[in-house]
Amino acid sequence: MRKITGFVRDFTQKGDLILLFLCLLTSVYGCVIVASATNYTGSSRQVIVQIAAIALGVLIYIALTAIDVEIFAERRGLLLGFNIFMMLLLIPFGTDNGSGNRSWIDLPLLPVNIQPAEICKIPFVILIAKVMSIHQSRLSSFRSVSHLAFHVLVMVGMIMVLSRDAGVALIFVFIFIVMVYVGGLSMKWILSGVAALTAVLPLVWTYVMSDFQRNRILVLFDDSIDPYGLGIRWHTKNSLLSLTGGGLTGQGLFHGNRTQIGALTAQHTDYIFSTIGEELGFLGCVFTLLLLLAIIVRCVYVGLKSPDYCNRLICIGVAATLVFQVIVNVGMCIGVTPVIGLTLPFISSGGSSIVSMYMAMGIVSGIHARPSRSQHERYIVPPCDPGSAFSLNADLFGKIRSRAVYKLQI
Repeated sequence: MRKITGFVRDFTQKGDLILLFLCLLTSVYGCVIVASATNYTGSSRQVIVQIAAIALGVLIYIALTAIDVEIFAERRGLLLGFNIFMMLLLIPFGTDNGSGNRSWIDLPLLPVNIQPAEICKIPFVILIAKVMSIHQSRLSSFRSVSHLAFHVLVMVGMIMVLSRDAGVALIFVFIFIVMVYVGGLSMKWILSGVAALTAVLPLVWTYVMSDFQRNRILVLFDDSIDPYGLGIRWHTKNSLLSLTGGGLTGQGLFHGNRTQIGALTAQHTDYIFSTIGEELGFLGCVFTLLLLLAIIVRCVYVGLKSPDYCNRLICIGVAATLVFQVIVNVGMCIGVTPVIGLTLPFISSGGSSIVSMYMAMGIVSGIHARPSRSQHERYIVPPCDPGSAFSLNADLFGKIRSRAVYKLQI
C-alpha cells in the first residue's frame, strides 16, 4: 500500500496533470457526443467501449509517465519488430470492419477489433526520433537519410500492401516530414524527397489506387463528377447537411433532426464533427477545435521545454499526429479534403484510437516528468548514444517560425 501511495504521489508531483486534464475533458466530451450520435440505435455498446478505452488509456498514461522513454528508444530493433508484427497480423486476422479497407484485426478472444496502425504510430515516432538523435551530428549524410527513409518506407509500404488504407499511410508520411524538418534535415534532402514523391505519384495513381480512391480526390476539383450527390459525393453532401443544420448554437444534444435518425453514415466516428455541428452548432465546433488545439499546444510546449533533442522530436511527432488527423477529419466533413476515414482524436468512437492517443500523451507526460537527466536518477536510464551529446538550441517562437539551429554543447 505504501508503494502505491508513493507511486501516486510521484505521479501527481511530476506527471503532466494539465495535459491529463485536457485529455480527460476532451474524451469525456467525446463520450457525450458519441452517446448522442448512437442514441438512435437503442444500444449503449459504443459508449461503454469508449468509457472502457478511456479508463484503460488513463492507466497507460500514468504507467508511461513513470517510465523514461529512453528505455523504449534504446530498443530500436524491438520497436521496428513490434510494428512489423502488428501489421502482419492483418494477413490472418484482417477485416475491413465495414469501411472497405482491411485495417482492423479481428482476434477471436477479443470483444472489439484493433486497428494496428493506430498503435504503431507511437513506436514509429519514438523510432524516428531516436534514429535522428543518433545521427544528429551528421543528420544530412546519405547514410542517415537512408536509415530514416528505410523506416518510413517499411511502414507506408506495409500499410498500402496489407490494408490499402491510404489515409493512415499519409499520417506516417506527415509525421516523418514534420519531424525531419523540425529536426534540422538539410533542405536539399527534403526537396529531393518531395521530387521523388512527385515522380512516384503517377505510378501510385495508375497502378496502386483504385478508381474509387482516385474519384475521391478528383471530386474535390471536378464538379462534373456526381453533380447530384448520388454517388461519390453522397457522404460529403450528407455531412454538410448535418454540419450546417445547427446554425450558431445547434439543435441540442439528442435532438438533432438528422443525427437522431442515423441519417449520416459513420456519424459517431469519421463524421462526428458534423454531428457536433448539427447538435451544438458553430459554437460547439469551435469549442471542439479549441480543446484539440490546447492538447496540441501542450505537447509542443513540453517538447520545447525539454533540453533533450530526442525527447523534443518525440513531442513534435505526437503533436504532428494530432494536427494531421484534425485537419483531415474536419476537412473531410466540410468537403475540402478527400474522404479517407480518419477519426477525430479523443472525440470519435474507437477503442484503438483512444488508447493509442493516451499512450502518446503518456509518453509526453513522461518527458515532462524529466526536465533534465540530473533530476531523475531514481529512474533507470540506459546508456546514451553519442548523438545525445548534442541538444536543440531554439526558443518557442523560433521553433515555430523558422528552421531550428543546432549547436554543439561543450
